Amino acid sequence: MYVLVAACDEELLGRTLVEGEIYFNVSERFYKGSKMTVEEAIDLIRNADTANLIGARIVDRAKRERLVHPEAVLNIAGVPHAQIVKV
Repeated sequence: MYVLVAACDEELLGRTLVEGEIYFNVSERFYKGSKMTVEEAIDLIRNADTANLIGARIVDRAKRERLVHPEAVLNIAGVPHAQIVKV
């Protein structure tokens, strides 16, 4: 079974981040699911095949846990975004 985790900081849900030509929609359709702590999300991310993360809390914690390399983090309108793909 293939596992995808999409996680965002709660206050970003439903917002559109705009920076230059980039429009990043933190859509409820994609990101809304079970509300959980950062620790619970990290546990899911550890076992995921792919993860899509947006927000300072979740991305910073993923970096501290060495799930995301700091150089792989993009900032969109000042908000960190990272993707994890296990091959």
